[in-house]
Amino acid sequence: MDIVGDALIRIKNGYSVGKVSVELKFSKLIWRLTKLLQEEGYLSDVKQKEREITVILKYDARVPALTDVKRVSKPSLRVYKGVKDLPRVLNGLGIAIISTPKGLMTDKEARKNKVGGEVLALVW
Repeated sequence: MDIVGDALIRIKNGYSVGKVSVELKFSKLIWRLTKLLQEEGYLSDVKQKEREITVILKYDARVPALTDVKRVSKPSLRVYKGVKDLPRVLNGLGIAIISTPKGLMTDKEARKNKVGGEVLALVW
């Protein structure tokens, strides 16, 4: 099972059908991923229940805040990049989610901290 891919696709599908909120299975990685997306302005709110995460989706005049998601590193093919090779998404309009030794962060934060890692997904 790819829990990161599952969570990202659930969020993307929720936006595509116009849902207000989406339920995700709880894990520390998914919790940090959703908090990161909230900090970047792609999600309105994130709440944790016992074994679930409720994600409140963000719309601006009925236009979804998140347009598309592309999963880069998969369980069958891991993709690691050094700090100089980190991807830029739409010339800085989107974000790349990087799993580093210092935790989950965006590509901009990883460049600032001069650390590379596994490229989990591209979000725009």
